[in-house]
Amino acid sequence: MKPSVYIETSIPSFYFEVRVEPDNVARREWTRLWWKERITDYDVYTSEAVIEELERGSFPGQTDALQLIGNLPLLDITQSIADIVANYITHHVMPNDPAGDALHLAIASFHKCDFLVTWNCRHLANANKFGHIRRINTLLGLYVPALVTPLELLGESL
Repeated sequence: MKPSVYIETSIPSFYFEVRVEPDNVARREWTRLWWKERITDYDVYTSEAVIEELERGSFPGQTDALQLIGNLPLLDITQSIADIVANYITHHVMPNDPAGDALHLAIASFHKCDFLVTWNCRHLANANKFGHIRRINTLLGLYVPALVTPLELLGESL
């Protein structure tokens, strides 16, 4: 059985990133390399929340980003997940945005994904926050996914 991965919105967004600053170019290239060379090592999922985020507004690569994840299985968003989101916000694990980072973390945790893959290093893939996330998930009886960037999953592909 392959490890499971939950893809949140920043991954398809960075796959089609057009900004030319070196950090954005690097994230785009690492995302593409991981998608091309390593994605088959995992069972990859996303959610309707990601699709809805990508459909908001208008940005370069929007259609391509939606197509990139178009064939991925969607994890259900249930009332239990909404309750987890509320707990994350109450315990200051995530910002007070029920449709944002807290939702992605709740989906990955509830569905016991091995990894939540993200470029959001402020609220998700942040070593300084991980201990708090682990404590709250443990208190809630939830699985604790590894919160990683595509770069961390590239391993020896670099």
